[in-house]
Amino acid sequence: MKKKKIIIPLLLLLAVAVYFVVFHKDKNLRYIPENADAVVLIDSKELTGQYLFSLAKHPSQWFEGKTKSKSAGSLKDSGIRIPDFLQIFHVKDTKFSEWYSILELKDPQRFITFLKNKKFIDKGKNCYKKDQIFLMIEGNHCIAGTSDLAFETIKKKLLQTSVNPVLNADKLIKNTLGSISFISGQNIQNFAIELHDDEIEIKNNSNQEIFNVIASKLQKGNQFLELELDQENIRNFSRFFNKSIVDSSHAISLKAIANLEQVNDTIISYEYDDNFNEVEKKTFQKITQPNYSIDIQSKDAGKTWAYLQSKKWINGENQFTAIPFQPNKITQNNDGVVINSTRKTISLSPQLKENYILIRNNILLYSSLKTLSTTEKRIISDIDYVWYGSKSQDYWLKIKAKKGNLPLILRW
Repeated sequence: MKKKKIIIPLLLLLAVAVYFVVFHKDKNLRYIPENADAVVLIDSKELTGQYLFSLAKHPSQWFEGKTKSKSAGSLKDSGIRIPDFLQIFHVKDTKFSEWYSILELKDPQRFITFLKNKKFIDKGKNCYKKDQIFLMIEGNHCIAGTSDLAFETIKKKLLQTSVNPVLNADKLIKNTLGSISFISGQNIQNFAIELHDDEIEIKNNSNQEIFNVIASKLQKGNQFLELELDQENIRNFSRFFNKSIVDSSHAISLKAIANLEQVNDTIISYEYDDNFNEVEKKTFQKITQPNYSIDIQSKDAGKTWAYLQSKKWINGENQFTAIPFQPNKITQNNDGVVINSTRKTISLSPQLKENYILIRNNILLYSSLKTLSTTEKRIISDIDYVWYGSKSQDYWLKIKAKKGNLPLILRW
């Protein structure tokens, strides 16, 4: 009887402990500024649970995981307080490549030691850098970003203000591993992030049938790039670069196809002989170049041509200079303009009248990735294709990996 009296309270305490450790989440998002126009959330507990579940199904990785964590240094022991929701945001009117996050530190000194062990460069004033990661330590917080341009502004708005607006995670994420949210005033558009064994999906609609139909039509192709976009989708993508380009160019649709080819590139240099005469020297190297065809349909072909000329994207030889891969030829017709590479012609496939972008992996792509780390190259080489599809207000992005013995969460 006495044993029962002891066991029952212990089981209740264990149940409460499991709830707070595994299920309870702090949904207050304190580190998103008011001028953020995009937010990425990662559910840390969901990610941990998915990792442990995958690890349990693959015993071969049990001891290997321990070896890796010892050699690499555990993030858990780095002095960072792991949040229930990792908050990554983009600030309005900054470059698309600039993303930031704020982390709480349990032990700032231990975190600095962790950074030194990871070969981060100390830039002074509590700022550190490694590759394209920038960090600033401010008291018990760390501002992280792909740039340091907005660090001071973020510090003043989020770390030196007594009261900050707090978003609730339920507004941005619904029982998924992560989410991407685009914010415009009071309007928030959410996209779920799901991680499967060999693919990552980002979508705002669980009904994938409409996209599977489009994808099946392209399965037989082998081009490196195929895309077809209407005016609205061109406008959505151009927001990342130039908001006015669609309206100014009068473009109403875009279709393109591209292949990769390895070619010999001639490098001419000059040396001097013993008599100081200039001698031409030729060397050759193999480079990867695309062969492509791009069809831009327009409301008014003449105005489209005039706009491209005004941007100085068409030179005297009718080459489209906005594409760095030369030589090419741009021509005007009744429906718009067409750009073709001239080294090797490539024909456009028939129009599907759908919105999609399909990028297949290609071994020739790796020669252009010299600036990436070994890990980044390994991840890219593991990708089979990247697919984007859009129908009405539904969007779907899939990153498909090659079949492997391990799920992505254990591979990457």
